[in-house]
Amino acid sequence: MTSPSSPPPPADPVHLRGPVPPQGPAGPWAGQPTGWVPPPPPPGAWSPVAVPLAPSGQPLAGFGERLLAFILDSVIVSAVSMIFTFPLMFLWLFAVMDWTATQTNSSYGDPYREPDPSEILGMFGIMFAFIGALFLINLLLTYLYLVEYQLRKGGETVGKRVLKLRVIKVQPGQALTRGDLTKRWAVERVAGLFVPFFSYLDGFWQLWDKPLQQCLHDKAAQTVVVKVG
Repeated sequence: MTSPSSPPPPADPVHLRGPVPPQGPAGPWAGQPTGWVPPPPPPGAWSPVAVPLAPSGQPLAGFGERLLAFILDSVIVSAVSMIFTFPLMFLWLFAVMDWTATQTNSSYGDPYREPDPSEILGMFGIMFAFIGALFLINLLLTYLYLVEYQLRKGGETVGKRVLKLRVIKVQPGQALTRGDLTKRWAVERVAGLFVPFFSYLDGFWQLWDKPLQQCLHDKAAQTVVVKVG
């Protein structure tokens, strides 16, 4: 207890400063020295997967993207092929009908008459000619599309353009030539017609080829398929 004559106690300096403004939460890196680098993630932690690149530095096309482009291009070639196939099919049908009518008239009144072997051979000749014509038409259309058209478009077909893909040389700076695209076409399209299951082997080769993810027709022409845009 103080006496009535004692002076009042000094005021608390904290109260003289007034209310303290609220402080925001400290930043996540508050208090770290300048130039500090966070430590690497612990073993087993997630880290982004590096995108495989071509020697030119462009990202390589994946298997799914190339497969979709191949399907789209195949649909286009098949649709154009139908323009030539239907007339040949009608010619084949008319030839069969004419041969049948001839055999019917010749055997009229003689059900035991055997057909002339030369007529049978002629019919087989027409059939093989029809199959050969379809074969040549398909080869010609795929050549025009995958070589000449793709060369004009700088390594892109319609399917590749839709998927934003392009064929380039493995060696950076080298231009894609007609010879390169012809090698790709010969391995991808022609070899598959004569070697059973070769087309599947060619397409699936990309799945285990490292580091450029090439199919066999890519290797034959020293090319890769990259993403653009």
